[in-house]
Amino acid sequence: MSTPMPRFHGSLVALITPFAGDTVDEAAFEKLVDWQVREGTHGLVPVGTTGESPTVSPEEHNRIIEMCVTVTAGRVPVIAGAGSNSTAEAIAYSRHAEAVGADALLHVAPYYNRPTQEGLYQHFKAIHDSCGLPIFLYNVPGRTIADISVETMARLAELPRIIGVKDAAGDLTRPVRLRRAAGADFIQLSGDDAVVLPFLVHGAVGCISVTANVAPKLLSQLHEAWVAGDLKTAQAINDRLAPVHEALFSETSPAPVKYAASLLGHGGLGVRLPLVEASAEAQARVQAAMRGAGLL
Repeated sequence: MSTPMPRFHGSLVALITPFAGDTVDEAAFEKLVDWQVREGTHGLVPVGTTGESPTVSPEEHNRIIEMCVTVTAGRVPVIAGAGSNSTAEAIAYSRHAEAVGADALLHVAPYYNRPTQEGLYQHFKAIHDSCGLPIFLYNVPGRTIADISVETMARLAELPRIIGVKDAAGDLTRPVRLRRAAGADFIQLSGDDAVVLPFLVHGAVGCISVTANVAPKLLSQLHEAWVAGDLKTAQAINDRLAPVHEALFSETSPAPVKYAASLLGHGGLGVRLPLVEASAEAQARVQAAMRGAGLL
C-alpha cells in the first residue's frame, strides 16, 4: 500500500504580488489566485520572497493574505508568508494569518541579523508558541545569510506544529540528511524549481515554485505523474520547463517572473525599489523560454 500524501504537497505556487503604480493591484492578484486553483495548483503561498514581502507594508501584507484566503475559499491550502527578521513582527503576521483562516505559515530564516543556531531556534520556537497554525521553515541562505542547520531543523521538528521546510540551500544532500535527522514525517518541499526531481527522489513531497506563476498546470501534472510512478512524464515536463526555470532567475526574482506573468495577462511588470523591472535582455530570454515551452 502506498503512503498517502500529506495535506501540503505537490506544486505550491510562490505567488507574485502585482502592483498598479504604487499600490497592490488587488483585481490582478485575485484573478491570479483563482486561475492558479483552476489550473490545478496544489497550494498557494502569498507574500513570500517572490511576493516581495520585504517591501510591502504591514497593512498590504495582511490584506494580501486575506484576499488569498477569501478567493481560494478552501479549495486548496494557503500557506501564508509570515516571515520577518523581527520576531515580534513575525508573530504579529502569524496571528493575523491564523485569524483570517490561513492553513499554515511559512517563516524564513531571519535575514541581516545573522543569528546563531540557538538564536534561530529561539526565534522559530517563539513563533510556534504564539499561535496554533502549522509552520514551515524557509531556508534560503543565498538571500538571508543565515543557514538553518540540519541539527537545528531536527530540534525544531520536535515541536508539534513545526511540520516541514521549504529548502533552497542548493545542497542536494540535505534532504537525505534531514530525513535521517528529523524523520520521514517532516515535510520537505523544494524551494528551487530546477532541482525538484532530485528532491522528490530524496524524499521531498513537493515544491514551492516560482515557475508555477506561469506554468501551473504543467507543474501540477509533473507532481501528479511522480506520485503515480510515471517518471517518464515527470522528466519530460521537467525538461520542457528547464529553460523557463533558468530564464526566470536570469535577474533578481521576481522581476523576470513578473514580466512572464504579464505576458499571460496577470499583472504588470512593476516591482518595488530597490528591485527594478526586468531588463530588455532578460525579457527576451523569458519570452523565448516561454515560447519554447509552449506557454505562449
